[in-house]
Amino acid sequence: MDLKSNRNRRSRLFICFKWAFEGLMYALQTERNVRIHFTAAIVVLGAAFAFNFSYYERLLLFGVIGFVIGMELVNTAIERLVDLVSPGEHPLAKRAKDVGAAAVLTAVCVAVAVAMTIFFHHFM
Repeated sequence: MDLKSNRNRRSRLFICFKWAFEGLMYALQTERNVRIHFTAAIVVLGAAFAFNFSYYERLLLFGVIGFVIGMELVNTAIERLVDLVSPGEHPLAKRAKDVGAAAVLTAVCVAVAVAMTIFFHHFM
């Protein structure tokens, strides 16, 4: 493998990360729920570090937070795609958006249950 092709691979990888970061910034700027989830994540992780939660408890919190934010980003992508292919009202477009929202709700319920279990263990 020559140096030039290795440099091209790194450049393409950098561009992929740049696009992903642009997508995250777009979601943060345009989606209220993404901002809410990020704010909640900061509060929960701040409390986890302030109250000296164990490594594994923090790891679990990071995991469920990543799951929720990831699902919220997928839901945003689904909503934008549905809006693109079905600008008018259509029952299937509504179903696609509803199911995307249900995926986020499921992730949030799991994250809240995990967080409540960990916090309950520390404070009761």
